Amino acid sequence: MTEEKKIVIATGRKKCARAKAIIREGIGRIRINKIPVELWQPEMARLKIMELITLTKDYINKVDIDVKVEGGGFMGQTVAAMMAIARGLVQYFNDPNLKEIIVSYDKMLLKGDPRFVEPKKFGGHGARARWQTSYR
Repeated sequence: MTEEKKIVIATGRKKCARAKAIIREGIGRIRINKIPVELWQPEMARLKIMELITLTKDYINKVDIDVKVEGGGFMGQTVAAMMAIARGLVQYFNDPNLKEIIVSYDKMLLKGDPRFVEPKKFGGHGARARWQTSYR
C-alpha cells in the first residue's frame, strides 16, 4: 500500500501581494517562486524572512516549503510569504508551542492586516486631496 503523505496549503496576503505556501515532509528546503530563500533578493526582504526561519528552525528542518508570491511590492510580497509560511507551519504541526513562538514575534503573521490603499476619487490628485480654488 502507498503511504499517505501530509501536505498543507496556506495563504497569506498583504495589500495587493498574495502568497501560497505548500508544506510537505522534507529536509528543510524553502523556495520562493522556485528560488532558494538564501538567494532571494532584495537583501532586506531575505533577512526579514530569515528571522522567521531562525525562530522556527526546529520545525522547519522537518519540512520542505514552496511559496508562490505574486502582486504588490517586494516588502508586501515578503510579508505575505512570511504569513503563508507561519500559518502553514502552525496548521502542519498543530503545536501550541509553535503558535506561541510566532505570536510572540508578530501576531499579525497569523491574523493578517486588512488595510489597503484607499482608491483615488475624482476632483483631485489622490484619495482625499482636492483641487484648490482661489477667489481673490
